[in-house]
Amino acid sequence: MTEPNSATPDTGDEQLGGGRHFEPDLRRMTRINLRPIASPMPLGFYTVAIASVIVGCFQLGVFEEGGRRAVGLAILPAFILQLLVGYLAFGARDVLAATLMACFSGLWLASSLILVSDPPDGVRVLGVLNAVFALFALLMAVVAGRKRALWLVLCTAVPRFTVAALANLTGAAWLGTLSGGLGLLLAAVALYTAFALMLEDMHGEEVLPIGRSGPAHHAVEGSLSVQLNNLERQAGVRRTL
Repeated sequence: MTEPNSATPDTGDEQLGGGRHFEPDLRRMTRINLRPIASPMPLGFYTVAIASVIVGCFQLGVFEEGGRRAVGLAILPAFILQLLVGYLAFGARDVLAATLMACFSGLWLASSLILVSDPPDGVRVLGVLNAVFALFALLMAVVAGRKRALWLVLCTAVPRFTVAALANLTGAAWLGTLSGGLGLLLAAVALYTAFALMLEDMHGEEVLPIGRSGPAHHAVEGSLSVQLNNLERQAGVRRTL
């Protein structure tokens, strides 16, 4: 019979047959540090509203046809702002909001570059882009039902970008006018959502109805223990995505 080597350091691991080791229960020694941030969503929705008004007015004929480059330059800052919102939303572990804002950012950048540079067949390319974005918004709306404010913006975005795609691909003037009107409707919905979220953040409670339910409701109304429920399973904390 051999005695254990007293010089061997105690690592806390237990040894199984065949020389394999497994980690002890580390839950009591684990600490998760969270950095609170201000909600970036009002900025994101305000940006959607402003850019949608600019594009909608152009489609409604408020600006002359020669104003394409000016419109493209005017919506270019929306790319930077919504990219920032997407980055902050990922840091806040809201994958739905982050994905939506990041994709909006890419849409504004592509639209701006096409309007400014006016490449060959750029309008039809913009039509395909709008069609794909409409499909993306539809898929997002399917999973965003409990975040009613976000869901309402998505439900307004789907017909707006669908009609915009048809207008770009067919060249029908009446479709362009309809797309402009839907763009202003999208701007109104996004403006209301941004204002409601900002009031909620300032007052610490819901002021204007935005229809939170389920986890979205508990995120604002729930206690700290509710907020931390299943935190270990969220992206950035769990071992893999």
